[in-house]
Amino acid sequence: MGYGIHSNSYQGDYKRVLTVCSANMLRSPTIAVVLSMPPYDYNTRSAGTHSFALVPVTEDLLMWADEVVCADTEHALAIRDKMMEYQLDKPIVNLRIPDIYEYRNPELIMMIRRRYDEILLSTK
Repeated sequence: MGYGIHSNSYQGDYKRVLTVCSANMLRSPTIAVVLSMPPYDYNTRSAGTHSFALVPVTEDLLMWADEVVCADTEHALAIRDKMMEYQLDKPIVNLRIPDIYEYRNPELIMMIRRRYDEILLSTK
């Protein structure tokens, strides 16, 4: 599949998960850390939907991802629109987490695990 981050053979066979919030500063980096550790052990990247995001969502990141995990509905809708624009069909998970937590906040970490596990169980 061409060049770019989606074709990096050194990333292994782990599930590739893009985590998304607004600015890519608090929620999505925390989601990425949580999903990169056991029991998930995913290969993660994080990005933001807003123009001021540290790492903005790009077509390359969406092509790279096997799944996109969004902090809340605003991001899930933005990702759905981008997927349609790029003609991609990937699972989008919405964790419905409000923007009130600091990076790696223990309550945020517990919420990420609980909501992601609930979604995983409901899709099996």
